[in-house]
Amino acid sequence: MTAAPPPLSRAVVDRPAVPVRIVHVGLGAFHRAHQAWYTDAVDAECEWGIAAVTGRSPRAAEDLAAQDGLFTVIERSADGDAATIVGSITEAVDGADVDRLVELIASPGTAIITITITEPGYRLTSDGSPDLGDEAVVADLAALAEGRAPRTAMGRLLRGLAARRDADAGPVAVVPCDNMPDNGTLVARGLRRIAERVDPGLAEWIDEHVSFVSTSVDRITPKTTEADLATAAELTGFRDAAAVVTEPFRDWVLCGDFPAGRPAWERAGARFVDDIEPFERRKLWLLNGSHSLLAYAGRLRGHETVAAAIADPVCRGWVEDFWDEAVRHLPAGLDLPDYRAALLARYDNARIEHRLAQIGMEGATKLRVRIVPTLLAERAAGRSGTACIRALATWVVLHRRGEDLPDARREAIDRVLAGPEHAVEEGLLALVDERIAADEGIVADVRAAVSALT
Repeated sequence: MTAAPPPLSRAVVDRPAVPVRIVHVGLGAFHRAHQAWYTDAVDAECEWGIAAVTGRSPRAAEDLAAQDGLFTVIERSADGDAATIVGSITEAVDGADVDRLVELIASPGTAIITITITEPGYRLTSDGSPDLGDEAVVADLAALAEGRAPRTAMGRLLRGLAARRDADAGPVAVVPCDNMPDNGTLVARGLRRIAERVDPGLAEWIDEHVSFVSTSVDRITPKTTEADLATAAELTGFRDAAAVVTEPFRDWVLCGDFPAGRPAWERAGARFVDDIEPFERRKLWLLNGSHSLLAYAGRLRGHETVAAAIADPVCRGWVEDFWDEAVRHLPAGLDLPDYRAALLARYDNARIEHRLAQIGMEGATKLRVRIVPTLLAERAAGRSGTACIRALATWVVLHRRGEDLPDARREAIDRVLAGPEHAVEEGLLALVDERIAADEGIVADVRAAVSALT
């Protein structure tokens, strides 16, 4: 009988523990395949350790802590798998341990705070204000004012920054890595407006001591399966409960200052630019927008993965139509034909099982930044925006059918669906963006597209 492989640990692979210089909020598969991978790839001097804090579940922290923070990244191409053991995570923390997060942020050794909590996790309105219609946000405002532990990620981050101010620990860079336009500016505005409500002096300190870096991130990272864990063991010879699978492609564009220093991420291909907006829009509209379209259109046509959906000529045609609309509103110099061709090649990689159900979560928030800007630009130019209308309509149809689409706005969605039949399209669109719900022509076009799809 073959002996079971030993578990990963720093002792068995001779990897030293790295001092914590980066605090990450939102420990999950994408962080491990992206920011943690980039840091490990360039940190030959072992100077930039990460303390990574989970979001809603402690599972990732528990798995990583048992392995001294080590994990395997499996790069899965059409030709095969390649594995790398990553050692940049020095400490894995259960997100419920708010005191430890605050302590880490307040440490003078911390130079960078990175974030991956997905768009709804910030609980901000489209202009960066705290969402005062969110009970958790309102509760956090009271908790922060009274010195109690906050529940939301932004509340906890703000409490950590207050502790950093009190400790006189010096400047720090906050680097959100989620799919929001100008995410650094948006998070800066949100934190400042929360601080103004509970501690105006902290808002002033943030202005003087915290930089906010905007980013565009890209690396498809599907949910890890038991078969993937078995593959990690075969490739490395070690048992790994925290392995992640990702594609060979990776991209990271950053814009902003790092007043306390940073790893040389550019050695692994990251790009530092003066203007991130064109890169953000290209990625949000072409990659993320087509992902959302496939998530809903593909499920309507009976598919479960991106590869299966893009192999469907109808879905592929709808994606191309959507890209034709989006590229009209992108600047020159972004190599758009090559970018589109590369996206199709990535989508065609059937060995990356990127599930449509995973992509389709949080549609009310995602559609606002991935589809609506192109639709509004098309209408302003006097065109119909048919492909964008179709993307919104597929989301509406799935909700009308009662499909399982997890969403932070689930209660509001259910209220719309339980209301008058004739008001469903308008009500759902209002949850995405009030501007499109207020446009009678857009509502009528979405209603007609829904009828055509059902």
